[in-house]
Amino acid sequence: MAGLAVNVDHIATLRQLRGVSYPDPVAAAVIAELAGADGIVVHLRRDRRHIQDRDVRILRKVVQTKLILEMASTTEMLGIALDIKPDLVTLVPERREEITTEGGLDLVVHKTVVTETIGTLRNSGIPVSIFIDPEPEQLKLAHQTNANMVEIHTGTFCDATTANKKKQAFSKIVDAIKLSYKLRLGINVGHGICYNTIKAFKGLKEINEFSIGHSIVSKAALVGMERAVKEMATLIKEL
Repeated sequence: MAGLAVNVDHIATLRQLRGVSYPDPVAAAVIAELAGADGIVVHLRRDRRHIQDRDVRILRKVVQTKLILEMASTTEMLGIALDIKPDLVTLVPERREEITTEGGLDLVVHKTVVTETIGTLRNSGIPVSIFIDPEPEQLKLAHQTNANMVEIHTGTFCDATTANKKKQAFSKIVDAIKLSYKLRLGINVGHGICYNTIKAFKGLKEINEFSIGHSIVSKAALVGMERAVKEMATLIKEL
């Protein structure tokens, strides 16, 4: 059965909007774990717009399941990862002007630096995933980088506004999952998945984990983090 990794970035977003000490993403992570999350995800961005270094260091001490650090493939972030030693690093693209990560890492352009980063992390005992679009060429390149797994970008499907566009986008995700499995890559999926779109993944047993943040945090604002996580975990169990 696939697991649920809860991204708590947007708890930190609320905190940073006011420049205060609350709400604390560390507290949110603890509640999420107690509610059944199989992992906690944070993206330490170069501009520190939400998650801060302090958050990651405390989370490393308190997370009992699995700490997943999303990061750009830069010298600064590599040094932080080697120091903190998360349970998994997910390499992601990062643009200053974006609101959130908008697509997969382009390995046609960045394969060399990504391969070097993966080699350094894996030599230090840290497994690595690549956040990637559901494109065959990208997946084949991911396999060549010696990554442990991929996280397939599901945003195009989740954000599609017509039934035909959703069908086409989901077909690409299914093909990407099958190819990743054939290449013996671990398979996570994420971006834009909500309490409705999660149901489309029924029967895709190759998926190891769903990475979900915004929809859970949004629901938590209305019903609390515990209930929001439990409801998503239940939906995943029914897939």
